[in-house]
Amino acid sequence: MTSPSAAASASVLDLAPVVPVVVVEDVADAVPLARALVAGGLPAIEVTLRTPAALDAIRAIAAEVPDAVVGAGTVISATNVADSVDAGARFLVSPGWTDTLLAAMKASGVPFLPGVSTTSEVVALIERGVHEMKFFPAEAAGGTAYLKSLGGPLPQARFCPTGGIGLASAPSYLALKNVGCVGGSWMLPADAVAAKDWGRIETLAREAAALR
Repeated sequence: MTSPSAAASASVLDLAPVVPVVVVEDVADAVPLARALVAGGLPAIEVTLRTPAALDAIRAIAAEVPDAVVGAGTVISATNVADSVDAGARFLVSPGWTDTLLAAMKASGVPFLPGVSTTSEVVALIERGVHEMKFFPAEAAGGTAYLKSLGGPLPQARFCPTGGIGLASAPSYLALKNVGCVGGSWMLPADAVAAKDWGRIETLAREAAALR
């Protein structure tokens, strides 16, 4: 388990091999779910802003699960940035980026992973001083072959590939030199969340944490 002090100084890409991508429908699930993930060795938790419960979920995790490094995903506007940081998000993840969104994320004071899926987007971010980014949608955008190809001309870029990655495919991404971690939701099966089977989620999280 990563301590809060260590987590504060580490890159999001280096906290664990997998960042769980979490969609919270019921705020009451947020804290026990986060505790299960942290207990399983996955301290960095991306709560996506896809539901009305998302910001309250981030707020609850930030307040009640001190060993969690909770972040906000699906950040697509300056308002999303401000609301997420206000709720306690310690990192931000976007599916893509614009100069307006990038400026808001830079000004937020927390680490961020802007989303890319093309070489030109990667070069544009490097030009703007950003070297850590999300590769999305990973499988649809070319997968490990694409990322391996980027490593030659653009070795200064590091990625968190997300999108279509599961337990079986994660190791091939993690083996790449330019991949720090992967994002995924396979350790959060819908039936386990619905049944509030936090023990099963902890077991799946531990399996994911052992991939490195």
